[in-house]
Amino acid sequence: MSEITVPGTFDVASFNVNGIRAARRRGFDGWLAGRQADVVALQELRCGASDVGEFAGYHAAVDVGSIPGRNGVAILTREAPAAVRHWAATPPSSRGLAAFAHEGRYVEVDLADRPLTVACLYLPKGGLPADLQRPGSMREKPDGGAKFARKMGFLESFRRELHRNRLAALRADRDFLLVGDLNVAFLEHDVTNWRPARKMEGFLPEEREWFAAITGPRRLVDVVRRLHGDRPGPLTWWSWAGESFSKDVGWRIDHQLATPGLARRAVSVAVDKEPAPDRRLSDHAPLVVTYRD
Repeated sequence: MSEITVPGTFDVASFNVNGIRAARRRGFDGWLAGRQADVVALQELRCGASDVGEFAGYHAAVDVGSIPGRNGVAILTREAPAAVRHWAATPPSSRGLAAFAHEGRYVEVDLADRPLTVACLYLPKGGLPADLQRPGSMREKPDGGAKFARKMGFLESFRRELHRNRLAALRADRDFLLVGDLNVAFLEHDVTNWRPARKMEGFLPEEREWFAAITGPRRLVDVVRRLHGDRPGPLTWWSWAGESFSKDVGWRIDHQLATPGLARRAVSVAVDKEPAPDRRLSDHAPLVVTYRD
């Protein structure tokens, strides 16, 4: 892939790599060099700090967390950021997030070359509430709704944290952009088979209500939906199993949510879906938005 940067614009990519070492074996570095995005946010590094490696042409702000082989986030920028904040060094102030601070789920940078704060989030996948759990029909052992409750606690606490961080950026005369794998699909257009998905984690009513609460014309704008319009897609995740990828049966759970001024400067969106299943870098595909300066 060879991309041409349009003068007066910059590209922001978000990509859940599902293990950076595995993604690199599959060709991640070739994608990174070809795409030439100005900012690249990564989720699920799934390795220790010593295994993250370097990214040619980029400075990396990284939080791998302390759980071996899980989570981990990074933001790659062309210039060293003016500031870096992550929960391991600066614990979140919202009550309820302390339990997640060591998990490598959030990193935030102030860009040095633009008045913009970019935050990268890997949100917990969660689970089903107890009343929807059916032994024998689940891939995981029923847990009485424990994972669902944990995710809902995260969502409520992070809503408050996100509000504070957005306002802090605006007070510093910076736009704010939240990107990452939010593990929530919002609209019916975001899930291929949306009817059965209403009883699946990631598309539950409570999760969609949360997404509605953090977005809006005066808060954060769903940039991808604004650009793509009122129609199905663009999908960003497909199961490894079966023919989901080939038949384009998937979900849109990777997002870019921008403050209104930045959202108005978004001009195009692309999902770098690989041409064939055996060319996949991850179970997600990179989500790239181009913005005007």
